[in-house]
Amino acid sequence: MFNFGKKHLVHIVKYRWWWMALTTILLIPGIVAMIYSSMTYPNHAPLKVGIDYTGGTILQYGIESKVTNDDLAKTRENLEKNGIENPYLQILNVNSEQQENTKSEIQSIISVRTKFIDKDSSEGDKITQVMAEQYKNPELMSVSSVGPTMGKELFKNSLIALTLAFLGIVAYLSFRFRFDYALAAILGVLHDVLFVTGVFSILGLVYDVQIDGLFITAILTVIGFSVHDTIVVFDRIRENLRYYSKKMSFGDIVDASVNQTLTRSINTSLTTLITLLALYFWGGVTTRDFVLAMILGIIIGTYSSIFFCSMLVDFWNDRQQKSKQIAA
Repeated sequence: MFNFGKKHLVHIVKYRWWWMALTTILLIPGIVAMIYSSMTYPNHAPLKVGIDYTGGTILQYGIESKVTNDDLAKTRENLEKNGIENPYLQILNVNSEQQENTKSEIQSIISVRTKFIDKDSSEGDKITQVMAEQYKNPELMSVSSVGPTMGKELFKNSLIALTLAFLGIVAYLSFRFRFDYALAAILGVLHDVLFVTGVFSILGLVYDVQIDGLFITAILTVIGFSVHDTIVVFDRIRENLRYYSKKMSFGDIVDASVNQTLTRSINTSLTTLITLLALYFWGGVTTRDFVLAMILGIIIGTYSSIFFCSMLVDFWNDRQQKSKQIAA
């Protein structure tokens, strides 16, 4: 049994305004980046979107030598000189299956993303020519395209998926807890999503990072993780209120409940982060942005469930008590 007489490891109520200030500091850079991106990108999107949503073509070339970042920068420059607009290049790892289907000498794969290339267009031949001029015997391994109409359809479906997830969470939390608890959890989810999208907006501006369907998958996973962690804290607050509401203030109960669940929350997040960090550093390049979104989401989700959501519940309870006193 938790000893309420002991000093707490973290204080939610005492440093409530400090947590609010920290939350503001975490969110403002991303919000500014999204506003700036919406004003500067041609499609007015808050993030730099990939061909999954805008439509485009990906060409993958097998290279017989190791490709460095300097080589990639030179390739991008040569493509732009030959009229290829805004090419997005990546170096991909060569796995055993790809080795079996291609030349055994291939050491690297260069992925070139560009606008949608029609079958009758000469854009693909231009890209192949540029690759042949810089690299020895490049092998065109695959060409995949997403039309602009399909890209818009995928984007619409992604927004529908996010909306349905939010509505489902609102319905469940409103049924499981009081409405103010549910509202705090939803604001916590919005807080987490806003932070992750803000960071990717900054990465898009600085490092040309684009989002795709995997990013939406990561966001939905982060939403589920964040709500799960928040429910654990709220369950403990509700349980403690039953037994200690007449002996302790609401703020003290919030502090005690958070400290009771603190170790569990950190341990759960830490074990998940160890796996994600392994995937980020030693996994494939194609899933790196997805894993990064997950890492950011797990970290900020743990923070929001411990500090942000609990702070909101205490803040609203404090306002309700003051309103009752004024009414009386």
